[in-house]
Amino acid sequence: MYDFEFERPATVADAVAALRTEGAQVLAGGQTIIPTMKNRLAQPVKLVSVGGIADMSGVSVGDGCLTVGAATCHADVAAAAAGAYPALASLAANIGDPAVRNRGTIGGSIANDDPASCYPAAVLASGADIITDRRRLAADDFFLGMFETALEEGELILEVSFPIPDAASYQKFEQPASRFALVGAFVARSGGLVRVAITGASDSGVFRWREAEAALSDDFSRSSLNGLALSPEGMISDIHGTPEYRAHLAGVLTARAVEAA
Repeated sequence: MYDFEFERPATVADAVAALRTEGAQVLAGGQTIIPTMKNRLAQPVKLVSVGGIADMSGVSVGDGCLTVGAATCHADVAAAAAGAYPALASLAANIGDPAVRNRGTIGGSIANDDPASCYPAAVLASGADIITDRRRLAADDFFLGMFETALEEGELILEVSFPIPDAASYQKFEQPASRFALVGAFVARSGGLVRVAITGASDSGVFRWREAEAALSDDFSRSSLNGLALSPEGMISDIHGTPEYRAHLAGVLTARAVEAA
């Protein structure tokens, strides 16, 4: 490691002010920033910890939405969302291991936008809104590519608002060592409209499978996916799977998610 400043503000206003320092970065659960700092892949001059800001933690339900504070850890999402949004609760309960679930946060996960993380699929499939200290961003406008979002320098995620769907399910094929999604599929149906988000598969990060959405909006059944297939072009290729394997697996997991939903 190396020398850096550490600040633990008690309010959102203080956190925003601290982030105006050039080279400052947010510290939420530390599951990404700390390992990258240890490996000298990131060298912020200041870490601004948001873990002590009460207004950024917790889960609430109202007006058909489930709202999660950005500093809420995965374990708390799993417990608090179980009644209102079981698919989201199940997703959170199966992230990483107990240490990760009790430290990692939803805000940190979506801000990092790892192409194999789980929360971006839930945010995109749910049509959630990301509320920052500056604006309200729709999920479709938030994720721009691998490790890339619409967040501006110093912008702080405060909460994520999930419209609660009529039916939903997340199905993940885990990389056994990390429990990241080798591929994951989140399906959410609200009224007659269906959204399908795929994570872990594409070089460009999480994406919507619009052909499947159209088919499932007409007929929300596994059979409606017959004959549909994702192209392997642009899919991730690594020691865990070929692009063809990931494209096929995305279809299998989407069908399972429809059945489970």
